[in-house]
Amino acid sequence: MMNGGGGMGGFFGFGFIGILIIIAIIFIGFWMMNNSGSNRNGKSGSSSIDTLKERLARGEISEEEYDRLKRKMDE
Repeated sequence: MMNGGGGMGGFFGFGFIGILIIIAIIFIGFWMMNNSGSNRNGKSGSSSIDTLKERLARGEISEEEYDRLKRKMDE
């Protein structure tokens, strides 16, 4: 007999594992959203400036072009 366990295997059967899987999926989803959000909002601005500085140092752009692009990014 199932002793009231029901069709899902009771607390220690599929039900418990299913809850763990759902919690893991939610956790992974939040983790991925937080990581992608920080890359877009925090790091991309500073990496853009870094890229601009590297291009200026390599001589790919002039100082005037650097200043113009930097002002454009600050807007």
